[in-house]
Amino acid sequence: MKLNSTALKKAENFLEESGYIVRYEKGNFNSGYCVLEERKVVIINKYFQTEAKVSTMLEIISKLKIDLSALSDKSLAFYGKISQLKFDDL
Repeated sequence: MKLNSTALKKAENFLEESGYIVRYEKGNFNSGYCVLEERKVVIINKYFQTEAKVSTMLEIISKLKIDLSALSDKSLAFYGKISQLKFDDL
């Protein structure tokens, strides 16, 4: 999977369909991101390059418990692609 702006938009849409709000902000994040699971908010360092933003979102998606029954067919196909990835390779 190419880590470009198209993949970024797909990851954003996936998270939004899953009920999460995606925000890009500056801050002192040790890992470059913060997930507020109680509020379903994902905050990513706004100074990251596009590739890093996509990689970070894919890592976040892999760690979240997502109700797949509520997703569209496009999002399910995207999830199928990213579930096969090894995040050490990104």
